[in-house]
Amino acid sequence: MLVDFHITDESTVAAISGVINTDTAAELQKELDKASRDKKLILDFKDVEYITSAGLRVLLVIRKRYAEDMLKLINVAEAVNDVFVVSGFDGIFDVRLAKRDMATYVKLSIKEFLQKKKKELPDRACFIVGSDDKHDMSSRIVYTWDKVDRLSQIIAKDLWDQGIRKGSHVGLMGANSANWLLTFFALQKLGALVFLVNFNLKATEVQGVSGIGDLTHLCYGDLTAMEDENDFIATVTNAKKSTIRHTYSFASSIAYEDRLEEYPALEGRFEEKVDTDDPAVVILTSGSTGKPKAVLLSAYNILNAAHVFAENFKLDSNDVSALILPLFHIFGLLFSFYGNVLVDGVLVLPKNNRTATILKTIEAEKCTQLYSVPTMLLAISANKSFTAEQVDSIKCVLMGGSHVTEAQVYHLQDCFRNAFFAEVYGLSEMPPVSLTAYQDTIEHVTKTVGKPIKNVEVCIEDVVTGEKLPQGQSGELLVKGFNSMVGYYRIALDDQPIDEDGWLHTGDLALIDEDGYIRLVGRKKELIIRGGENIAPGEIAEVITQFADVEDVKVQGVPDDFYGEVVGASIVMKNGIALDKNALLAFLSGKLAKYKIPAFIFQYDQFPKLANGKVDSVGLKKDMNAKAAAVKKG
Repeated sequence: MLVDFHITDESTVAAISGVINTDTAAELQKELDKASRDKKLILDFKDVEYITSAGLRVLLVIRKRYAEDMLKLINVAEAVNDVFVVSGFDGIFDVRLAKRDMATYVKLSIKEFLQKKKKELPDRACFIVGSDDKHDMSSRIVYTWDKVDRLSQIIAKDLWDQGIRKGSHVGLMGANSANWLLTFFALQKLGALVFLVNFNLKATEVQGVSGIGDLTHLCYGDLTAMEDENDFIATVTNAKKSTIRHTYSFASSIAYEDRLEEYPALEGRFEEKVDTDDPAVVILTSGSTGKPKAVLLSAYNILNAAHVFAENFKLDSNDVSALILPLFHIFGLLFSFYGNVLVDGVLVLPKNNRTATILKTIEAEKCTQLYSVPTMLLAISANKSFTAEQVDSIKCVLMGGSHVTEAQVYHLQDCFRNAFFAEVYGLSEMPPVSLTAYQDTIEHVTKTVGKPIKNVEVCIEDVVTGEKLPQGQSGELLVKGFNSMVGYYRIALDDQPIDEDGWLHTGDLALIDEDGYIRLVGRKKELIIRGGENIAPGEIAEVITQFADVEDVKVQGVPDDFYGEVVGASIVMKNGIALDKNALLAFLSGKLAKYKIPAFIFQYDQFPKLANGKVDSVGLKKDMNAKAAAVKKG
């Protein structure tokens, strides 16, 4: 026990460090006996790790010596304060909780982040598998930071035994679950480079991802497209088509709690240093060519961006966020998860992602934050059992990923009547770039993507000349900031989108208005954004060309009131053969995730051409959209 005194004319500050228990209480008593009773006594608990009943007894004796306003405790950690509360001593002492220094967290690796949370807030909930019945909370499962550390340590041992080490390339694939988060932390403990894989992908699509990221291992949970687990494993580990050699299941049916007795033997293992700037997470983002690109992000990127986000939206330890965004998306991982737990908020995982379950979970857990793409929010509000009372606890609805109309926002405001609505814009390569703020109007939310966040620069560049354009003129949006990706994994220098001046070329067309808001006006790249999912037309086209007698294909987005866009395919067949659309759809269903399957398929004798002989993509898109509109009208 160490007590360091600092004495002024008015007070004595006693900085105490260590654990106050039976072994140290007598020494603390002796040191505090030296303090003058004529001055205020301030006990600084900044470095006090814990206090037991023996320590409380010493403080009670000291408290007897001072008038009410002459003794106070400052910088008390929550774990220590809990002891005062449980003992009823919080009514006797003037206890001031320590302010959480977020600056210390954002300098950590994700591995160190977990270690610090466990040390400072072992009994604080990190995330909860929520109840979907407000009258019966017995089904909810609370994962404290201590529990997360213990269970992830057990998983880390499993993965270590499979050969995963620092720098191993590991795919993490599965629907949102407690076990997904535990496995994510386990991989960070080992220092692995974690590739977040869309759980909707088919096994053959995972083969392609493996080659892009040189994956050696795949950790998988609950998968939408997996019908037979043995077939899935055989396909993703096919030596001729995949680099994956080992698989590990963390299915939600696996109860790692049943193995807690293994933890004592594992405590203190896996202590290899992982730095905050080490590449830690890889987001797989679709490119317009159809081949996904692997976006390298560090813990510094993720935690600092989460910190800025939490500051902008005034998140704190009272917030409860409903996690309905997939964790393999940067939107879900960074904003929903890290944005909230960074400030000691709690994350709630619904038992499934059905809208009825989400509604019941929000009501039962009194969630305050809801982040999603507009499509999902509209689906929640359209559920037949929806009532505004169920979601009255929601105070912030954050939207991103696709366009939202003014009419849709007004509708959602009527449904989430106590909520503030905001829009976020970002890229997997740089999350986030801009946000709307509390004072912003509906027009700002629907017509802009807000203003750049702190420490992020933006500019507009002429797509032909490369010249920087003045305010009000449209061109390609370029961004630069602390949260920019490390780069793409194994992409040639000329194809890296960060230029020699450090600007990240977004591929989005935009202008900056007179008030400094960013207004998106189009996309330089041809991505289709369906309900927040980025779909590469080239990937769909490549698969369609494998269908018998297809001569040419053009895949483009078709406007949709619900999803924003859906996939449309224009096809030319060889020798005028009639296209069997049902046979094509059956063929594609075995090779592509469901959300990538074209909603509209039209056969053309030939595509319209420009004077230079190239396909008139603009004219073709207009014609296809007109045909799709006619189909919708019936």
